[in-house]
Amino acid sequence: MRQNTFIRLLIILALLAISAYIVLPTPKPDFVKNLVFWQEPRGRDLQIKQGLDLKGGLQVLLASDLPGGAQPIPEQMESARRIIEDRVNGLGVAEPIIQQQGDDRILVELPGVTDRNLAIDLIKQTGQLEFVDAGFTPPLDGTPISTTYSLYGGLLFPETLPTGKPISETLNAQAATKVYNTAFTGEILQSATPGLDTLGRNVVNFTIKPQFQEAFRRYTSEKLNQAMCIVLDQRVLSCPTIRAVLSADGSISGNFTREGANNLALVLSYGSLPVPLTIETTRDVGATLGADSIRRSLVAGAIALIAMIAFMVVRYRLPGLLSAVTLVFFMLTSLALFVLVPVTLTLPGIAGFLLSVAAAVDANVLIFERFREELRGGRTMRAAVEAAFQRAWTSIRDANISTLITCAILFVFGNTFGASAVRGFAITLALGIFVSLFSAMFVTRTLMRLTFSEQAETIEARRAVLLGV
Repeated sequence: MRQNTFIRLLIILALLAISAYIVLPTPKPDFVKNLVFWQEPRGRDLQIKQGLDLKGGLQVLLASDLPGGAQPIPEQMESARRIIEDRVNGLGVAEPIIQQQGDDRILVELPGVTDRNLAIDLIKQTGQLEFVDAGFTPPLDGTPISTTYSLYGGLLFPETLPTGKPISETLNAQAATKVYNTAFTGEILQSATPGLDTLGRNVVNFTIKPQFQEAFRRYTSEKLNQAMCIVLDQRVLSCPTIRAVLSADGSISGNFTREGANNLALVLSYGSLPVPLTIETTRDVGATLGADSIRRSLVAGAIALIAMIAFMVVRYRLPGLLSAVTLVFFMLTSLALFVLVPVTLTLPGIAGFLLSVAAAVDANVLIFERFREELRGGRTMRAAVEAAFQRAWTSIRDANISTLITCAILFVFGNTFGASAVRGFAITLALGIFVSLFSAMFVTRTLMRLTFSEQAETIEARRAVLLGV
């Protein structure tokens, strides 16, 4: 038993040290950041993230812009919302809000965005990618061109797209400007990632979906030493010459900056918008509650913590002092979890966290009351500790399960109706409940075993002073 207790103590100290390191607002080395592999690579800064109400950010209202003022169908707007959400997530923005407003608008809120132009460009970009046959006289990079796909959906390989149509020379001849034949659209792409070529230039590497590889191989074999222009939204990105037969993968080169390559990879990865969107309004949102609210919340939290510790010490004496140690463990571990998950702290999220502190104290109160009752019943110190945890567990478990059920309902509600504040409150409260359970049943138990087993005789001699019993 004694050896197990010391092992448990070592585990607690290790968790405490790791949590303190994670919570410290200092830059972490890359190898540490890469340990949180489940987070989006761009967002792996291992810092506590703040929401729009605390940190400020960018708010963009997008409106559909269909020809002739036509109204989009609900499925198109929902698809556009999901694609924008994927693009924003790819930016590494924490806790963004992307929700539909009315029948033809989408509201985007991006907390903590510093490069507003970059974000706006990425959100509104239609992202229609085409691979265009340019023969031996390709247009210059950046040139706007007309393509068969943009005019009437014409493709050299129409079987690669459900809505694709064969190339029509008649329709091409009717156009006012030169029309380039589109071989494929971006639908044939399986993935796209930014990278560097052998000369260290930024490129976008792509892979072709297996079902289209034969068509892509056939095209590149027929057009060897000719240019295949890569066109995004009817503007030439680059026109590399086909030097080899390609089937499964390739790369898009151009005068890309690193950010440009990243953005293009995001657009290609997450698809094109089914509805043209225009920006109706943009607004830089200041920290509506911001620094003052954070300061007030921290002061309120500190006062509440001191008050709770004072109450526990005055009421329960030595066990109350142990609960103070447990509370420090609880708070550090909870904050570390918020960083690792990650959870973006908004004011409702902070409220959920502070509420979970109260739950952690409640569990200790139940344990200490049972401990006193066992001592009054004539049990020894060690036996009273074990009996207190055993008999208090049922009440602690049931109380926390009911809170977790409430959290689940709030989370579903917030997720369904886009109420991110409600969802944030539910997440921080639920995480706090799990940590409080661990703190009470593992940390407090270990500390009490150590204290009341090793110093039983000394404490027994001063029982009235140290325990109030």
